[in-house]
Amino acid sequence: MAKSNDSNNTGVTTEPAVDYGFDTLAIRTGQLPTDEGSHSEPIFATSSFVFQDAAQAAARFSGSEPGNIYSRFTNPTVEAFEKRLAAMEGGERAVATSSGMAAILSIMMAFLQSGDEVVSSRSIFGTTNVLFDKYLKKFGVETTFVSISAMDQWQAAITDKTKLLFLETPSNPLCEVADIRKLSSLAKQHDLLLVVDNCFCTPALQQPLALGADIIVHSATKYLDGQGRCIGGAVVGSNELMTEVYGFLRSAGPTMSAFNAWVFLKGLETLSLRMQAQSKSALLLAQWLTDQPGVEKVHYAGLPTHPQHALAKQQQSGFGGIVSFELTGGRDAAWKMIDATTFISITANLGDVKTTITHPATTTHGRLSDEDKAASGITEGLVRVAVGLEDISDIKRDLSHGLTTAQ
Repeated sequence: MAKSNDSNNTGVTTEPAVDYGFDTLAIRTGQLPTDEGSHSEPIFATSSFVFQDAAQAAARFSGSEPGNIYSRFTNPTVEAFEKRLAAMEGGERAVATSSGMAAILSIMMAFLQSGDEVVSSRSIFGTTNVLFDKYLKKFGVETTFVSISAMDQWQAAITDKTKLLFLETPSNPLCEVADIRKLSSLAKQHDLLLVVDNCFCTPALQQPLALGADIIVHSATKYLDGQGRCIGGAVVGSNELMTEVYGFLRSAGPTMSAFNAWVFLKGLETLSLRMQAQSKSALLLAQWLTDQPGVEKVHYAGLPTHPQHALAKQQQSGFGGIVSFELTGGRDAAWKMIDATTFISITANLGDVKTTITHPATTTHGRLSDEDKAASGITEGLVRVAVGLEDISDIKRDLSHGLTTAQ
């Protein structure tokens, strides 16, 4: 990446003249120098932009001249976030959206039409499942759900109508891991798009495009922000594919606000540090949980007992901050345990510096049928913890109090 030509040298552009490291990209990419010499990126809180004359307005709207038009689809602060995230993911372009679910919807609207089919991992966020199985189905798009790690099921589910493969890896909430390279090979054999939700790892721990994925989707609300402040999403991929996603966003308007983009820019600056620290604490917590009375099973890819542990080590540089575990005693024990914690936040959000805890069967996956929950491994005794940055001894003590109460 080359430094800006601005005489104050206050930022860098996304020109690939210098091969900067990941942390430099996370701090410097997309920084927009202004005449004010601001060191932090400014927030362009404006709905519209003024043109020099009618000819420039026409050129901007036609696309023959680059520049800002209207903040539904062009805003400098949002663009700075898009450039930074794209650089961190190794993508050519990113499109920012109003939420993670808006990002997924934008992909589907950009590339699917009535009669098309999607093959999706069964191990996905509950609301994503509802989007596929209820709302896309209303418009003639069918989804087949398969086991995330069963390549034979992925292969068998593909038909002449299939247009894309969708998955989360690691998955929510069981931390199952898919072989992205194998799925990429399968997608290319059938001329399909491979879409990977990289929310749990972020580019700090995993870069799916380098493993063969075509499109990455994010809920920026989670780790990209890191402090639970704003709602947002993003789609990352090639210029060609992102042009289609951008076209939908321009027309339909699931737009990220300038303020939220600025908050996410600040979050990206510390992403690597946070992900490393939270991964370290999550591994310690998972190891500790395996020895606790009342805990039947711990789901964390960092444990050697995890069925995809070797694969996770191969395609991730860390195991992430999410630990799920199953309690003897079902929902009653899970709720007692959750309610007995003293400082851990009872909320379904994740990726925060504050540790959070939730009961997936009645929150994140509560809208699924009992059959779909069972197929996805969402038991009544399952508890999900998103490990924050508090002292790990305090997190263990709080959970220990909850576990004791639940017995």
